[in-house]
Amino acid sequence: MGEDQGFRSGFVTVVGRPNVGKSTLVNRLVGSKVSITSPRPNTTRRPVRGVLHRPGRQAVFVDTPGLHRPRSALGARLNEHVAESLEDLDVVVAVLDATGDVGPGDRLVLARSLAAVGDGRGQERMLVVLNKLDRARPAEVLARLAQADQALRDLAGSGHRVELYPVSARSGRGVAELAEAIVARLPEGPPYYPPEVLTDLPEEVRVAELVREQLLAVVEDELPHAIACRLVEWDWPRLRVEILVERPSQKAIVIGRGGAVLRRVGERVRRQLPPGCYLELHVVVEPRWQQRPDAIERLGY
Repeated sequence: MGEDQGFRSGFVTVVGRPNVGKSTLVNRLVGSKVSITSPRPNTTRRPVRGVLHRPGRQAVFVDTPGLHRPRSALGARLNEHVAESLEDLDVVVAVLDATGDVGPGDRLVLARSLAAVGDGRGQERMLVVLNKLDRARPAEVLARLAQADQALRDLAGSGHRVELYPVSARSGRGVAELAEAIVARLPEGPPYYPPEVLTDLPEEVRVAELVREQLLAVVEDELPHAIACRLVEWDWPRLRVEILVERPSQKAIVIGRGGAVLRRVGERVRRQLPPGCYLELHVVVEPRWQQRPDAIERLGY
């Protein structure tokens, strides 16, 4: 008998509309920060893998961009990432928001998830999560659960096998039960990652994403959505990150008066990097980069 005999593992794709809390949920399930988070929609721009290790079990979560109606070439590419992540999976977790009605966007997410697992008993490989219990009243939660169940009935029939899990990714409420349900659905297979690995996100991508996360946190509503970050130089301890915007007015916002925004962002990012790091941030205007496939490809999206 091989050492992996009886081991269970698999890929778990997490899908949902923008800003339903997918990244926060994946971070909570893994027990470590593998995806950046912010209140802004479409913060996640590429599939990010986070690994949950349990004795004899390994769940590889795939955090995906929010499924939405695209208005740019970038938006279309993000939707392609979602479609690709639904092509080959073992379990799918569809995330809904407890603070809002189950609408057409949620129904699209449910329909795509059902299609990914197939009909009949394949539906047991799908779970629906109602997130943000910490922000919804009990009556709202009950109403959303009823709406989600009705949507599943409309899409899959009255005998659907999909289970619903109310959780708060932010507080952790209900997440342990969800993790157990996911792990129980994994098929037999070998471990894909060693025990010390929690994500396969390249370090240069992680650093660039940390910069974008802190820009989202520091500038908040004034920050344009048309912003991207990439690491262009790594000569430890010196790191240089390029911040792309589309217009000179956006560049002024990102830099801040007297460079105040960049200084604050740099300080917050350095706290999450090894001591001694020298982080240089440089803002570049690249017109209409969101609409240009060459720029999207260069940025790794």
